[in-house]
Amino acid sequence: MTINDALRLIAGTMILISLILAVSLSINWLWFTAFIGGNLIQSAFTKWCPMIFLLKKLGLKDE
Repeated sequence: MTINDALRLIAGTMILISLILAVSLSINWLWFTAFIGGNLIQSAFTKWCPMIFLLKKLGLKDE
């Protein structure tokens, strides 16, 4: 699995989890969904993402 694959998997999983929590527990979990979306937008412009740094430390390859 490459870094890009893992990043997409983690982001998609976190979004789905936060949506489930928003529906079942509290609508305030949508703030977490917004944070994930904002971080994805920010990383598209700056080419920097904390999760990519962590995944590289864990030994995943770029491509």
